[in-house]
Amino acid sequence: MIRTANAVWKGTGLEGSGTLTTRSGALSELPYSTKTRFENEDGRQGTNPEELLAAAHAGCFNMALSFQLVGAGFTPEELATEAKVDMSREGVHYKVAKITLKLTGKVPGISKEQFLELATNAKNGCPISQALAGSVDIVLEATLD
Repeated sequence: MIRTANAVWKGTGLEGSGTLTTRSGALSELPYSTKTRFENEDGRQGTNPEELLAAAHAGCFNMALSFQLVGAGFTPEELATEAKVDMSREGVHYKVAKITLKLTGKVPGISKEQFLELATNAKNGCPISQALAGSVDIVLEATLD
């Protein structure tokens, strides 16, 4: 299985801009730029790679946890995860320093301990977590409703 996305950039790093497009059509010439990446906190003017990483990680984690839960005999009603990508700056360079997965789950019949164990397994086992393993600190904050 191969998934693809395309990025087109025009101009300098500081003043240029680009678009992101996915084969599925979920993103179609979505704009991004240095301004949308570093200066536009509300994200209304376009996206940025870190926001897309956060969305991918949250989605991957939720799916992995759903499989973990069903495998253990539980059916989740809802898994809601906010992924926060924390960037740090070292001189003129930025890096992804930490990703926090803030999970709230509604899973009938499960104990908090079971929920946390399965959520931890999903955090460690989802493909996005595995791709980042060793280079990014991934923190899980899990709440069971």
